[in-house]
Amino acid sequence: MKRKKKKQKNIEIVLVTYLFVFLFISMMGYFVYFVYAKSGEVMNSPYNTRQELLANKVVRGKILSKDGHILAETIIEADGKEVRRYPYAQLFAHAVGYSVKGKMGLEGNANFTLLTSNTFVGEQVKNSMNEKKNIGDNVVSTLDMELQQIAYDSLGIYQGAIIAMEPKTGKILAMVSKPDFDPNQIDSQWEELTKSSEDGVFVNRCTQGLYPPGSTFKMITALEYIRENPSSYLNEHYLCTGQFIQGGNGIRCYRGQAHGDVDLTKAFAKSCNSSFAHMGLSLDRVSFLGTLETLFFNQDLGLPFASNPSQISLNNETTDAQLIQASIGQGTTLMTPIHMAMITSAVANEGKMMKPYLMDHVQTYKGSVIKTYSPESMGQVMDKEEAEALKKLMAEVVETGTGTKLKDALYTSVGKTGSAEYSNKEKGESHAWFTGFAPAQDPQIAVTVIIEKAGSGGDYAVPVAKRLFDAYLN
Repeated sequence: MKRKKKKQKNIEIVLVTYLFVFLFISMMGYFVYFVYAKSGEVMNSPYNTRQELLANKVVRGKILSKDGHILAETIIEADGKEVRRYPYAQLFAHAVGYSVKGKMGLEGNANFTLLTSNTFVGEQVKNSMNEKKNIGDNVVSTLDMELQQIAYDSLGIYQGAIIAMEPKTGKILAMVSKPDFDPNQIDSQWEELTKSSEDGVFVNRCTQGLYPPGSTFKMITALEYIRENPSSYLNEHYLCTGQFIQGGNGIRCYRGQAHGDVDLTKAFAKSCNSSFAHMGLSLDRVSFLGTLETLFFNQDLGLPFASNPSQISLNNETTDAQLIQASIGQGTTLMTPIHMAMITSAVANEGKMMKPYLMDHVQTYKGSVIKTYSPESMGQVMDKEEAEALKKLMAEVVETGTGTKLKDALYTSVGKTGSAEYSNKEKGESHAWFTGFAPAQDPQIAVTVIIEKAGSGGDYAVPVAKRLFDAYLN
């Protein structure tokens, strides 16, 4: 009897021991997860009172371009007041952001870093004894001054977005969104800027703007068609009369142009809506949805800055009319320019999608590097053969299609144009899109452009991309 009680007691002790070991391991696991995944978010939270304590002890560090230009700095005036200054005003408005009335852009994402000082300990002790503030660390961004200026000037008076990035790393080289604001005037113009909600000046259209992608989406439709017809996709033929009508559902090609007999290559190059509508109806809805999910539609991109998920409605109950619209990037389909740039970069990078990022490294005010940010893969979203097939289709756009304004450059480039209708009231009104990369053989830069209400992507967006390609490659 005693042995049974003793045995039962031992079992209870073992179970309690295992329970505490499990709880300990779970706590350690969560601690590791928090440090690596959540600590930065918590540190940069506007509700974190530790930031105020740091601001009382540290002069906010600088934000620099990758080539050393000061994009944001703190000036100490004669009366000791600290004023945040942005030497280039609107030029980096959305990428760099502001640090008063809340925070946005790099000012928000790197807030804790900018209020942290890794200067020599002896200097910190000396400053403490003299009741002086330490100088915060500097954040060196991935932004290229020349490309940013060209992108900003090229967008001109139009609203829209331009993003340039390295396909192999995800480094953002330029990020321009208009309408914009002067971060130097946030305090004085806050009430006026927040009232003008119609223009959305604080919306970074590169990462938060949701637009119908129009014909640029045909890259994705083509990818699904290639996947479903791996050995015969090049044999696809369609006789385009300028419109496609089936079962009462119809669609027109841009300006009603009849493209005649087209295979997939020519349909893609000429951006034939009718052919892609016909092609779209042949696709398996479940398979198509799987491809879209692999490309991160309808889900958070997990980027290190504010962004919106691209949206598409597709399932077994999707009607033919809805599928036709989706196949050419219209209907309820909406995408952010940065998502389009990521997919384009994946094509350039043999199917591997890289996570875009803006911070290259952190250094002390004396230049000693504290932390370096490395490229991060989001996965193989298409295989090499699929990426190569899309690349060949995009090459034909430049060679014989809607992107021929890029044809005579000193480098080879590939891409896809789009003229995305955005108004149900005024048919024909469209945003101008282009997305592509160069050089074709060894991609160094990917560019995505959307110019709101401009019209044809080939006429308006392609020349903008060419200026960026020229500057970076020549």
